[in-house]
Amino acid sequence: MGTITQRKRADGSISYRAQVRVRQGSEYLHGESKTFTKRALAQEWIRRREFELEKATASGDPINGYVTLKQILEDYVSDAKGIVAWGRSKTADIARLQKAKLAHRDARHLRAIDFVDYARWRRTEEEAGPATVLNDIVWLRQACLGAVTRYGMNKLVQELDAAKQELLRLKVIAKPRRRIRRLKAEEEAALRAYFGKQEVRAKVPMLQIMEFALLTSRRQEEITALKVADVDFGSRVGWLDDVKHPKLKTGNRRCFRMLEPALALIKQRIESGQAGELVFPYNHRSISSSFTRACKLLNIPDLRFHDLRHEAISRLFERGYSIEQVAQFSLHESWASLKIYTHLDPADVPELN
Repeated sequence: MGTITQRKRADGSISYRAQVRVRQGSEYLHGESKTFTKRALAQEWIRRREFELEKATASGDPINGYVTLKQILEDYVSDAKGIVAWGRSKTADIARLQKAKLAHRDARHLRAIDFVDYARWRRTEEEAGPATVLNDIVWLRQACLGAVTRYGMNKLVQELDAAKQELLRLKVIAKPRRRIRRLKAEEEAALRAYFGKQEVRAKVPMLQIMEFALLTSRRQEEITALKVADVDFGSRVGWLDDVKHPKLKTGNRRCFRMLEPALALIKQRIESGQAGELVFPYNHRSISSSFTRACKLLNIPDLRFHDLRHEAISRLFERGYSIEQVAQFSLHESWASLKIYTHLDPADVPELN
């Protein structure tokens, strides 16, 4: 209920101080006031503010303060700290979102069109791809879900969801395209020859690492994290900590199957003294940069080190392993995710009786 207090100023004129409060039981949740020269104006302001506050309460908008989208993103970072370990990509994305012009807006008043305009700006001005901008929307939604609990901002999530549907309809955002890149025989031969010449003086034994990747389907981070103590030669398996998982970021210890040539390569490194506690004690980023540099020098287009994982999995299928068996090598949780990496050549599919 609003109140009006009449006051006499020093010059003899009359002012009217209008005040509205929002109360829950005996506790005041919010209060604000404004001074007018006429009672009618004060009454109109009270009527309008009471209506707006009642509407905000009903829709789930916060009523007690200015909350920027940047603050919501900062809360999201704070809530995850020490509980969830984010990857470098997500951490960089969140930091960039905090610097965006949109982040400095009052989140209480953001509408679907604001998120749509932001996404369009990212596509046209910053030339970000549809999948990259989709990531922005995903991270924003995760942060805004926290704002529902912290600030009661249910409407913000609804506006963001509406924006996402519109952006999908307009094809401003889209899921990543399925990448299909098999390693050609002549490309493999060229890379082996190049890395073979570099092997003696190179800090990172790329020929061995490339061979190991093609035999095991391991990611570069996993190759450099494999411990000698976690290799069981008798059972032909290895153990890895913190294996990539859509939800588990740490503590996901998994056992994977290895072929005999991969085990022989590990034995060779141990016996030659090249391995220490780790089978490949190198910085995983050096692997990616060395591979990219080699492809550039050899004029091999559009080939990434991660494509060797695709190639390794496809070769396992071509050898005759079943879906369930290949998953023991690749450590995929489901066929749906494993299918992304499976690029069989139709000419290599045998004719069955």
